[in-house]
Amino acid sequence: MSKVQVDTIDTRSGTSTMQIGSTNTSTINIGVSGDTVNIPSGVTIANAGTATGFGGDNTPSFLAVNNATQTGFSLNTFTKVTLQNEIYDTDNGFSDSRFTIPSGKDGKYLITFSGALQTSSDYEQARLAVYKNNGIVENIESRIVTAGNYLKTGSSQRFSGAGILDLSAGDYIELYGLIAGGGTPQFNTPTMSLSATKLIGV
Repeated sequence: MSKVQVDTIDTRSGTSTMQIGSTNTSTINIGVSGDTVNIPSGVTIANAGTATGFGGDNTPSFLAVNNATQTGFSLNTFTKVTLQNEIYDTDNGFSDSRFTIPSGKDGKYLITFSGALQTSSDYEQARLAVYKNNGIVENIESRIVTAGNYLKTGSSQRFSGAGILDLSAGDYIELYGLIAGGGTPQFNTPTMSLSATKLIGV
């Protein structure tokens, strides 16, 4: 390999475009480890190719929803919401209504959820909450507590919420709901959803 040592490379007079590399070139290296590649103020970088290794992207990311009304669970206790339908799942972290953080993907995640709950009788409380590692996350929850003034038979209560969680590889999140009162409780379809997106720059 030969080396050319100069201070400035420029085009000849009358030519404004410089080509580095041609038909024999497969890789162009600029600098070595420890160098700083400086792009001066006012310079425009125009990319028409594929850029890799710059910044980051918001993955892992997933969204899952239910495709059937869920019944057959008890009143007055938190029950895991069954989410059968993956809308997207970039890193294959979602399985069995649970999203698990893949290896090497530690960080802060934006969590969102929504859903509608009701029973066949009057009821006094409805809650929808995100669980982390089988325990409720207190600040990612939505609820109605009536203190004795019952919600009426068949009335559907719609919830939504969001929050940010620090999650590490192996941590998992799930969606849980609770209805307190009487009748037959249910999680309505197609209202129940859970999503997570890894944040960058924080």
